[in-house]
Amino acid sequence: MPASPSARQRCHAALTGLVVLATAAVVSLAAPAPAHAADTWTETGSDRADPLTESQGLTSVEVPASSPNRYTGIGTIPIGVSSRGWNHVGDPDASYDGHYIEPYQRDSGNSKMFRVQAPGGGWSEYVHTLSPGEALNNSWAAVSPDGQWMLSGEWGTMNRLLVFPTPGVNPATSPSANLPQVSAVGLDHAVRDVQGCDFSGPTTLLCSSDDPDGSLFGITKPLLRIDLSAAPNGTADVTGHVTALRQLPLRSSCSGSFEAEGVDYDRRTGILRVIVVSPGFCVLTDSKTYKFTRG
Repeated sequence: MPASPSARQRCHAALTGLVVLATAAVVSLAAPAPAHAADTWTETGSDRADPLTESQGLTSVEVPASSPNRYTGIGTIPIGVSSRGWNHVGDPDASYDGHYIEPYQRDSGNSKMFRVQAPGGGWSEYVHTLSPGEALNNSWAAVSPDGQWMLSGEWGTMNRLLVFPTPGVNPATSPSANLPQVSAVGLDHAVRDVQGCDFSGPTTLLCSSDDPDGSLFGITKPLLRIDLSAAPNGTADVTGHVTALRQLPLRSSCSGSFEAEGVDYDRRTGILRVIVVSPGFCVLTDSKTYKFTRG
């Protein structure tokens, strides 16, 4: 999902994979948080993910009724957006009232952008000037269930998530003004290369991590749950307890480095979906959007 080529360089030889799987239980005991938890998500199916239009992120949209699921990829970026340097789109989300939000980044600069489509179909752009120490990348957006606050994250090994007023929904936002970071979520366990998060409840996030190392939780490419100490309110920081639930599926006809991408939880059906991009040539043939249900 991030645009940096170096961030995509992975080493997942078959022998290394076997070693990671064989030692996962031992490593997890040494980690500050368990690698697995009682909140079980079972794979129930998959669909092919198109590499141009479905390889970065996805979200379900409740309003208008019967709206199709939305996906992002390099092929979904409008020319009028990419020509201004916004050449990477991340994992989108939608508020329950139908505001659809895509996160964008440039290769350089001091800002990131969120592109918002209102329920009536009109588009607007909200630009955020980076806070001191904030990373440039803009991998995902997750709108709180009350619609007023939007969470986002940074690439690399991080101990926080960022909180913004939801652009286009929160009345304090305007396309003509800077979209400010108003607070943060302090995590009790480091996370690495988070590619997407979605709220599954008022204070619970489900997140996909593209972690290629496995040292944080004893497994690579984990599905994470983050339990917040309180619902975001834009005025005070909250804390988040991180748990790794399972490894995401890593299956392909090709060997090499997989990439975990965006995530979506549909509260209407209870279905969780996560995109996993296949290695090498198989990115074109067997990249998948995997479906999960709890239990």
